[in-house]
Amino acid sequence: MNIKIENLPKYRIAYVRQVGPYGSDNVQAMKKLKNWAEKNNLLAETAIILGISQDNPETTAPVNCRYDACIVISNDYPIDDTVSESEVPGGRYAICKVKHTAEDIQKAWAEIFSELLNSGYQMDTKPIFERYIVEMVYSDYCEICVPIK
Repeated sequence: MNIKIENLPKYRIAYVRQVGPYGSDNVQAMKKLKNWAEKNNLLAETAIILGISQDNPETTAPVNCRYDACIVISNDYPIDDTVSESEVPGGRYAICKVKHTAEDIQKAWAEIFSELLNSGYQMDTKPIFERYIVEMVYSDYCEICVPIK
């Protein structure tokens, strides 16, 4: 597993939330977000899309799991009531580039935490997220970003 450490900036995000079991409904939230972003000319080559699973399905009932499909927006970008607004804190993150297939992403999620612990890193309490940068999406990759101390 190839992990690099980066200092990420604080991101202001527009997001669409899906509540329920993680899976195919997350795709619907992402489609809704992308439709909004496309209508607002935000899907440029520099766009950064995030998928944030807010809850651990091992400790939260699947019916209560929250998933946020997000796009990074500038600090002065006005949003409408179609989406919600929030921030993702910046700081040190362990980043693992993964082939964007269900199998590879599941494998990475299963391995990344033990790999970080074995390398001496401690997780921070900030959100863990998948990051999709347009150029990577075209080559079928994404990144799993885990906050570390």
